[in-house]
Amino acid sequence: MTTDTTNPVTIEAPEGLPYVDIEREFDAPVAAVFDAHRDPDKVRQWLGPDGYEMRVERWDFRPQGGYRYVHIDPEGNHWAFNGTFHSVRENEFAVQTFEFEGAPDIVSIESMTFEDLGDGRTRVRGHAVYPTLEARDAMVEHGMAKGVTEGYARLDAILAA
Repeated sequence: MTTDTTNPVTIEAPEGLPYVDIEREFDAPVAAVFDAHRDPDKVRQWLGPDGYEMRVERWDFRPQGGYRYVHIDPEGNHWAFNGTFHSVRENEFAVQTFEFEGAPDIVSIESMTFEDLGDGRTRVRGHAVYPTLEARDAMVEHGMAKGVTEGYARLDAILAA
C-alpha cells in the first residue's frame, strides 16, 4: 500500500508471512528524524492516527529502556501500548518490542533504520515481526496504515518547524 503524498508511506504485508515492512522518506536530516523518535514530547505530537490524544507515561529511548503510552480516540476510548527498546544506535538503528495491551502476550519485534539520503533527507525503514500470521493480520486490519500515514504526515510538520 502506498499513499499519495509528497513522501509516500510504503507498507508491505506479504501474504502468508508474519511481518510488515514500512518505508518512508523525510525532507529532514537524519539527526532531526532520529530525535523526533527519541524525544517523548515530539513523539506525543506525531505518533498515531489524527484526532487521537496521546499520553506518554514512559519513553526511555535507549538500550534496555522502555515505554508505555495511551492513545485516546475522540469518543474517549483508551488504547494502551508498551514495550522495551533493546538496541538504539544514535542516528542509525533501533530495535524494540511492541505490545497492544488489548491483546496481551502478542508481542512483535520491530526494527527501524535511519538512512541518510544526502541533501538533508532521510529514509526510515521499519520491519515488524509478529508471533503469528493472525496477529500480523489483526494489526494490519485494525488501522495500522492509517495511524502510520497520518502520524508521519504530522512528523513532517514537526520536522519543518
